[in-house]
Amino acid sequence: MFGRDLDDAERWVADWSASISERAERAQRLAARVAGLTGSAEAAGGLVEARVDSSGGLVALHLDDRLTGWPAARLEREIMTALRRAQATLAGRVAEAVADTVGADTETGRAVLDGYDRRFPAPPPHDPPGRRRPGVAP
Repeated sequence: MFGRDLDDAERWVADWSASISERAERAQRLAARVAGLTGSAEAAGGLVEARVDSSGGLVALHLDDRLTGWPAARLEREIMTALRRAQATLAGRVAEAVADTVGADTETGRAVLDGYDRRFPAPPPHDPPGRRRPGVAP
């Protein structure tokens, strides 16, 4: 009477245990992959370039010599634009890593994606090339 129920229960526990181990392995692969990711982007027509590490922190900034003489406020804006674009690029790469490892439809995948989306929302669209804001010199 209990033989079949006990066999089914043992099989269920074994399947559940294997499933947990597989999910943990995929989560570890995701963590390792994300740790090596970076994001980079430019602003001001390529005169400002920013690179961020896997946590979104700025690790490299290149400012072209042609920026000499730009107003500080404009330069600050362009640096922040490049930084935000680099972080958005990073978030996109993380999304690819999630899809390739744990899956975007899993609890782990949704949690990782939500964290990056909250920390690094898509930057606002920029002015079209050649368009300048009134009163702001190049």
